[in-house]
Amino acid sequence: MELKDVLTSGPDEEEKKRQQRRRHSVFIAILIYWLNESKKSTAKMPPGPTPFPFIGNLNLVDLNKPHQSLMELSEKYGEVFTVHFGPRKTVVIAGYKAVKEALVTRAEDFGERASSPIFDLTFKDHGVVFSNGEVWKTMRRFALSTLRDFGMGKKTVEAKIQDELIPLIEKFKSHNGKPFETHSIINYAVSNVISSIIFGQRFEYDDPIFQNLIRMLDENNKLFGTPKVMMYNFYPLIGSILGLQKTLVRNIRDLKSFILKCVKKRRLEYDANDIGGFIDAYLMKQEQELKKPETYFDEENLICSVLDLFDAGTETTSTTIRWGILLMMKYPEIQKKIQDEIKTHIKPGQLPTVEDRKKMPFTDAVIHEIQRFTNIVPLNVSRSPPTDVYFHGYCIPKGTEIIPFLTSVLYDKTQWKTPYDFNPNHFLDDNGKFVRPDAFMPFSAGKRVCAGESLAKMELFLFFTGLLQAFTFHLPPGVPKEDLSLKPAVGFVLAPLPYKTCAKVNY
Repeated sequence: MELKDVLTSGPDEEEKKRQQRRRHSVFIAILIYWLNESKKSTAKMPPGPTPFPFIGNLNLVDLNKPHQSLMELSEKYGEVFTVHFGPRKTVVIAGYKAVKEALVTRAEDFGERASSPIFDLTFKDHGVVFSNGEVWKTMRRFALSTLRDFGMGKKTVEAKIQDELIPLIEKFKSHNGKPFETHSIINYAVSNVISSIIFGQRFEYDDPIFQNLIRMLDENNKLFGTPKVMMYNFYPLIGSILGLQKTLVRNIRDLKSFILKCVKKRRLEYDANDIGGFIDAYLMKQEQELKKPETYFDEENLICSVLDLFDAGTETTSTTIRWGILLMMKYPEIQKKIQDEIKTHIKPGQLPTVEDRKKMPFTDAVIHEIQRFTNIVPLNVSRSPPTDVYFHGYCIPKGTEIIPFLTSVLYDKTQWKTPYDFNPNHFLDDNGKFVRPDAFMPFSAGKRVCAGESLAKMELFLFFTGLLQAFTFHLPPGVPKEDLSLKPAVGFVLAPLPYKTCAKVNY
């Protein structure tokens, strides 16, 4: 081979290799494209019952207890299925494993809040609960950091709860062992804890303004889960003509009006050196953001965030405590065992502390079982994928409403020995020590897990233990135990049906 052949052979070989690599790249690109398009063409929406025109699958869903209907449908269609609420197409994700995968493992795919006509009308993508994108990230981050600053999960909030337990016990004592309804009293006590964090003050139980606020919160949580408001969501035009949303919208308007008055008052009294609550902290943040060309810390986000925290910090915890008293009347032997544990670990005359929980596994187990068994937020708050999502072999289009079905998690037969029975042993090992199964998910899970979970857990232990330390609850005279219903009332939050109790003083 001549010198020129040696010199020219290298580049030719390199060029051939480059061309071969390009051909391989093109082939791989075509293969990937084909596979993706093939996946798109064969992927379908999750299965479900065949919808009828206009009504969809409403013939199969009891709107007074939709969670029960969805449990029945999940038995037939599996972990992921489609239900048509009228023209509104919804995907239900059921069972612990599938729900955890959606909310935790694939949090980004299911991280948006679903669009809902009633929430769009009342909150308009503001606040902590019903917002999305950067608004949600900013408001949630601020809410969490501010709640921590004001002692959420710390001794300072423990003291607030203990201080509120004292007038609550006195209120119970005032009935002198005679039958009374616990609903409003417990709502007032629980709400005062979050009120002291938000507004920097508590309210007297007989304050008519405070009573009206709690009444509206309570009414709204019932209305959100009633057939007429659900029908507004399914058929907003018809629902608007019929005025199905009027009471709920009026209540939210009045609640926002009260919050706005509080904001104006706090703004007049504002002192950067004396930040007394969430509203003051928000006003300080607004002041810091003044020089920024864009900010999410506007008035509407303040009002909606306060309303979100006020509502969430009142209803679910107070409802759980009311269920707890009802269940203690139903199962007096469990009540007695808790009280024996209280006597062993808490000295007479001393209020319970958060530290006591570590020494009281049975009480802790009962509280957790109350949360699991009563299943107070059965449907969770709906989610929505920000893009088309492939999940368990199905395609869920962008914007589809997703129900991460909490009932199916808290009653999952693969996770709980006796899911439909009230059984504190679900949270105890063979040695009687407290254990928390992964399927315990009453606060939801993932990025949108309840922001006030640590506060709620603290309140549940201190209020419930404090009440059982002070009283033994039993049925009114002449009422047989068989008449004590564990069926919930209709509502977005599953509250117990109205009942009366007798609180016998233990000391």
